[in-house]
Amino acid sequence: MIPVSIITKYFPDLTAHQVEQFTQLMDLYTHWNSQINVISRKDIDLLYERHVLHSLGIAKVTQFAPGSKIMDVGTGGGFPGIPLAIMFPEVDFLLVDSIGKKIKVVNEVAAGLGLKNVRTTHERAEKINEQFDFIVSRAVTEFPEFYSWIRNKVSKKNKNEFENGILYLKGGDLKEELKSFRNRILLFELKNYFTEEFFDTKKVVYMAM
Repeated sequence: MIPVSIITKYFPDLTAHQVEQFTQLMDLYTHWNSQINVISRKDIDLLYERHVLHSLGIAKVTQFAPGSKIMDVGTGGGFPGIPLAIMFPEVDFLLVDSIGKKIKVVNEVAAGLGLKNVRTTHERAEKINEQFDFIVSRAVTEFPEFYSWIRNKVSKKNKNEFENGILYLKGGDLKEELKSFRNRILLFELKNYFTEEFFDTKKVVYMAM
């Protein structure tokens, strides 16, 4: 089992409260995953590497300014939204999934952690009628389809280092998938931030809107 120290290794400036919240994730996900499967059984022991640290790849690429609004589309069991909400307690997160039982798990985990900056909704992303600074997600679909879901949901008022837009976690060879966006995309290789083999092909795709 990979311990929570994999998180503190890469994020040494976490507060004691944040470390405690990250530590709680294992028990919370082990409990809820046994009732409603949101993480594959073989992956639960690798929670901190393959789900939590992977989600925090976005926090290596950019820091969200306090008061920012972020939507996590297709959050599943709460990734990347829950780890990012722990990392950025002064940022507001809306976690969205079209599968109600997954949102139930997210609600229970957020409540167990005492997160006050997380809202959830059981809905399709296209139906959300709000504006956000950034839309985040973890490989819910191919990028062109994802873009079509959320293209009208990014605020025009910038308050962050990066212009408002998309931060999308995806792995593998993305040349074909991103070819129609290639002049608008920045790719950040997670192997430049994390040494574990799991991250060798993982990327953060950033596109300003």
